[in-house]
Amino acid sequence: MDADHLSIRLATVAEYVPAGSRLADIGTDHAYLPVNLAKRGKIVGGVAGEVVKGPFENAQHEIEREGLSDRITARLANGLQAIKASDHIDTVVVAGMGGTLIAQILTRDFNRLAGVKRLVLQPNVGEQNVRQFLMTHGFQLVTEKIVTEDGHDYEILVADKAAQPEQYTAEQLRFGPYLLAEHNDIFIAKWRRELARTQQVLAQVRSAKVVPTEKVTALETEIKEIEEVLQRVGA
Repeated sequence: MDADHLSIRLATVAEYVPAGSRLADIGTDHAYLPVNLAKRGKIVGGVAGEVVKGPFENAQHEIEREGLSDRITARLANGLQAIKASDHIDTVVVAGMGGTLIAQILTRDFNRLAGVKRLVLQPNVGEQNVRQFLMTHGFQLVTEKIVTEDGHDYEILVADKAAQPEQYTAEQLRFGPYLLAEHNDIFIAKWRRELARTQQVLAQVRSAKVVPTEKVTALETEIKEIEEVLQRVGA
């Protein structure tokens, strides 16, 4: 993968960055996403934020190599601290990390999202934590996409600033309101695997010398929820 050939995951994230936006890509790694978008004229500029020195240097090198230093700034900073008011950022991408961490990053420096109209978030796990954050912090989900690549499923959550975001049920937060409604083949395959995995965990827990009843109940509830959803979508 390079800036001209994004992975399926990053290419899908790129689709939801509005044309003409000023982007902050948090946890940018090699800055492939902002470089790709700048080269295609889709963004006018932005920031590539990275908390780790090695990836930050990679990002810096990529931006310089492509002659985009006048439009994209690489910053070594923790999360949203990469964003300054003078950047006039209106779109933020946080992709390729756990949902709990994404929610923490956005919550910790929430004031830096003041001028941001769109968030494009791609958690590797813990998607419901991200949906919960959006719902409680004035961002309305506008679409969700699930893609599969190299044996992994990735959910891309797109949300816009809203005065009163829709309040979702526990089921919607877990499975995703849009993904649930669409229930495509990737979605069904993901939850079938998740069901099998949870059933396996339950079997292990039940065979313990001392059976933790609370854990058993929680797993049984989880299995029932997944089974109900799969049944409803005809899987």
